[in-house]
Amino acid sequence: MRLCSIASGSSGNCIYVGSDSTHILVDVGISGKRTEAGLKELELSMRDIDGIFITHEHADHIAGLGVLSRKYEVPIYATKGTIEAIRKSTSVGKIPEDLFHVISPDEKLMIKDICCNPMRISHDAADPVAYRFAHGRKKAAIVTDLGNYNDYTVESLKGMDALLLEANHDINMLQVGPYPYYLKQRILGDKGHLSNERAGQLLTRLIHDDLQAVLLGHLSKENNMPELAYEAVRVEVTMADEGIAVRDLPMQVARRNEVTPVIHIA
Repeated sequence: MRLCSIASGSSGNCIYVGSDSTHILVDVGISGKRTEAGLKELELSMRDIDGIFITHEHADHIAGLGVLSRKYEVPIYATKGTIEAIRKSTSVGKIPEDLFHVISPDEKLMIKDICCNPMRISHDAADPVAYRFAHGRKKAAIVTDLGNYNDYTVESLKGMDALLLEANHDINMLQVGPYPYYLKQRILGDKGHLSNERAGQLLTRLIHDDLQAVLLGHLSKENNMPELAYEAVRVEVTMADEGIAVRDLPMQVARRNEVTPVIHIA
């Protein structure tokens, strides 16, 4: 199984998950042109995509959905609440009804040889989810846009071989930054976004000997920096002393406008 970030950040998200015969996108929050260019770097095209899984209806996750779905007629998978919110969105335009497929948290579905398993998250959207994927015995998860986590989150993510995890903001940068007060409170709230420190604390509960790769994603352009996110998460893992050498932690930061190197989950 393969995992790759085509784009990840507060300005747009698009993640690829696939095998030799199955190709899936999680969110298309960038333009259709950028999505196609990213897939080309992976030696793929939109015609290879078997399904688009949407986490929630915010613009940075669906900006390119209308254009791409109408052009290529790719099936769209999302929760009932998310589909209803997308239908009401004026930014994506009309999407053919037969492309929508309703999914539910913790109900698995197969897309060819990849098993897809949504999970509940806490975010200020209609009916948001994160996604877990399995190909044979290998598992990966894409978990962003969660203001907090609980025991359900941890249990749902245990045993992953690869993980894309939100590290959205540095709390100090957010607090002293230019955002209005209400927006700062939204981001910091239980239905907002994970800070670097909270991402590190969650990661310490998920680390195990067979974890092959961690991608830190959905970084805020205004309230975070890649180096800061990486170091803050590394410090949390170090402080937790979970029996893994920090130098061995297979972690990198997904970039906003760059396709990350493909993670091959062996």
